Amino acid sequence: MSKRLPWAQPAAEIDWDAAYAELLPRVYNYFRYRLGNDAVAEDLTSRTFEKAWTQRARYRRDLAGRSTWLFSIARNVAVDHLRAQRRHLPLEAAEHVAAPGTPQDHVAHASDLERLAALLQRLPAREQELVALKYGAEATNRTIAALTGLSESNVGTILHRVVLELRVAW
Repeated sequence: MSKRLPWAQPAAEIDWDAAYAELLPRVYNYFRYRLGNDAVAEDLTSRTFEKAWTQRARYRRDLAGRSTWLFSIARNVAVDHLRAQRRHLPLEAAEHVAAPGTPQDHVAHASDLERLAALLQRLPAREQELVALKYGAEATNRTIAALTGLSESNVGTILHRVVLELRVAW
């Protein structure tokens, strides 16, 4: 009886419920950091997991870990979304949904988020992508390097420089 190598585990034998529970918040946060819109982040997160499920037979453990594979799908979903996006004014009605905390807390938090979003928008697209992967998706530098084709040390250096720039601008 031959012993099966761990990377040769068929996609059908992977615990997809556990993968979903583990990766859902990270994928959602990736889209929130990248696009800054909760409704769009929810939609794109849903599309990402739908694509992953329909393409699960293509997953190969020997090529990438499941989180790297899933974030590759998420990045492609984000690119497709940005390509299809037309310039228009966003629907603002959903922003007035009641939130926990006092109105002052909400205003201060919203102000901080707007300020951070404005600072992030000034960054080049590559740096925006790295920040979204690191802080939105909570990806490791190694995973980011695999996704972007940069070296792991280059990812760390760029992120360090971007964080310093953001702190100075804050």
